[in-house]
Amino acid sequence: MGESVAEATLTTWLKEVGDSIAMDEPVFEIATDKVDSEVPSEVEGILLEKLFNIDDIIKVGDTVAIIDTGGGDAPLLEEVEVEVPEEAIGAAEELISIARETTEPPAMDYGSTERFYSPLVKNIAKQEGISITELDAIPGTGKEGRVTKNDILAHLETRKTGRVDEIQKTVSAPEREVSPVHSTKPPVELSQVSELRSNGSDQVIEMSRMGKLIAKHMVESVATSAHVQSFIEVDVTHIVNWRNKVKEAFERTEGEKLTFTPIFMEAIAKALKKYPMMNISVDGDRIIKKKNINIGMATALPDGNLIVPVIKNADQLNLTGMAKVVNDLAKRARTNALKPDEIQDGTYTVTNVGTFGSVFGTPIINQPQVGIMALGAIRKIPAVIETDEGDFIGIRSKMYLSHSYDHRVVNGALGSMFAKAVAEFLESWDTNREV
Repeated sequence: MGESVAEATLTTWLKEVGDSIAMDEPVFEIATDKVDSEVPSEVEGILLEKLFNIDDIIKVGDTVAIIDTGGGDAPLLEEVEVEVPEEAIGAAEELISIARETTEPPAMDYGSTERFYSPLVKNIAKQEGISITELDAIPGTGKEGRVTKNDILAHLETRKTGRVDEIQKTVSAPEREVSPVHSTKPPVELSQVSELRSNGSDQVIEMSRMGKLIAKHMVESVATSAHVQSFIEVDVTHIVNWRNKVKEAFERTEGEKLTFTPIFMEAIAKALKKYPMMNISVDGDRIIKKKNINIGMATALPDGNLIVPVIKNADQLNLTGMAKVVNDLAKRARTNALKPDEIQDGTYTVTNVGTFGSVFGTPIINQPQVGIMALGAIRKIPAVIETDEGDFIGIRSKMYLSHSYDHRVVNGALGSMFAKAVAEFLESWDTNREV
């Protein structure tokens, strides 16, 4: 699934128990963030057992299903009918019932707490028999004090050493009716929306899984980052003329179309190298300066949703390499053929709103990054052209760059200088350049 992917959600079983499975035939589907992927079988055989249900969280390395390849040494046991006295059956059932009552942990109801827990944390707590009281007492290091997977695993290690008694004593003390973690609430109540009602003529459309993820991601980004924007107008006449001159030869030579996107990506990669404090992320009170320049490329899907494949080490690609990567990622994004790792580890994002005719936009930052640039439509407009002989009016190809950045860590000077650097790279384009 890729080095940066640790877990996924099982969304669909494509095979049932008893079904035959061929080599490389898909057995189930998983979802990571916005990517749905089919998981093929590495062997041929019969599906014997499913170890996970739909919507369960699966970690990398987990065994998800058992397939009989027909290569076992032990023969299958034949069914043998054995007569057992009814008294013995009754006694055995009574013993089993008593054993279950004394060994099975009570069902955990994690819905009785106001604190948020992810499905993965709840599953771990359920498997380990952690009560809601004990779970509420675990200090969280995640966003807004949430308990992460690492937090609960660290608690389980502490539990083994016996130090968990201190936590349980703290929780059971009468003067501590509410755990201090409960006082951690989001600064903005995002769910206080009046209930909407539809009449008989309205069409109610259920949001897709990806749509729900995008909506949640956008709301969390606005609640996390202090968004501010800078805009700059760019004269791209030289780029338009140069591309018109070389695009046919480029397609014949490389078998790829040369669009404006790789040209813009090259300029943004250079600007990120010049201003590395735009290539950062925020972790609480710490700033993480990224070593690699990985540019996310927002891509519209046929169903109207967006996905952001990532161009890894964008500053190390020449224009031909950039064009091939851009075309490949865009094509596979639209056909749902991206790998989970190909939408991970972005350090900065670019979105082309000009594709849909927008002159400029105010994009929302893709967390945990601190900046995103929107590319506006290229338009021919009358403009003042300065020459040694004086100024005159001419027709130029121009566009707007819209730079949204996180004002918690990026001030207006850096945000504006970064946008200006991108503009300068584009306006100084060499019309005699070889691809």
